[in-house]
Amino acid sequence: MRCAIEPTVVIVPGLRDHVPDHWQTRLAQDLDRVCTVPPLEHDKLDLPARVAALDRVLTEVDGPVVLVAHSAGVMITVHWAQRAGRDIHSALLATPADVEKPFPPGYPTSEELNRHGWQPIPRRRLPFPSIVAASTTDPLASLRRVAGMAEAWGSRLVDLGDVGHLNPASGFGHWGRARELLRETVDLGRPSAAVQEV
Repeated sequence: MRCAIEPTVVIVPGLRDHVPDHWQTRLAQDLDRVCTVPPLEHDKLDLPARVAALDRVLTEVDGPVVLVAHSAGVMITVHWAQRAGRDIHSALLATPADVEKPFPPGYPTSEELNRHGWQPIPRRRLPFPSIVAASTTDPLASLRRVAGMAEAWGSRLVDLGDVGHLNPASGFGHWGRARELLRETVDLGRPSAAVQEV
C-alpha cells in the first residue's frame, strides 16, 4: 500500500549513499511523490559538492518539499539551510552524525571531515519546522550532543531508544516508524486549524 503524501519528499542519504536495504530506500519505494539526491561520482567526501547536489535536486522540484535526511545527510541539509534559496515545508532529520567528534574505525577521520568542509556543525535555527529522531546507542553521535543540535536548530526531538545508527548494520532496513514520523513531519509544516481569539 502506497503512502499518500502531498508534498514531494526529497531523500538526503548519508555518506554511504544508496543502500538497497536501507530504510530511506524502502521508504522511497512506498511514496508517490519522491526523489533522492543522487550519489556523487567525484569528490564524494566534499561537503560543498554534496550541498550543491541537494540544491540541484530542489531546484527541479515544484511545490512543497519535505526533506528526509539520515546521518551525514542531516549535516548536508543543515549546511544547505544556512543559504536556502527556496522554502521547505518541513524536515525529518534522523540520527545526525556528529562530525565534530571522532568516528569509529572504517569511517572518515576528523581531519578528513574538517578538510572537506564538514566542521563546524551549523547551530543556527533552521528556516523550516523539523523533527530530529535520535538514538540512545548511536556510535556516531551521543544523545546529549544530538539533543543540543535539535535545540539549536529549533527542532522537535524524538528519542527512538536503542536503534544504533538506524541503518542496516543496526537492523534497520525496514524502519516501522518511518512513515509515522514522516506524517508527523508533514503535519509540522501545515498551519494550525485552530483559530486563537485575542
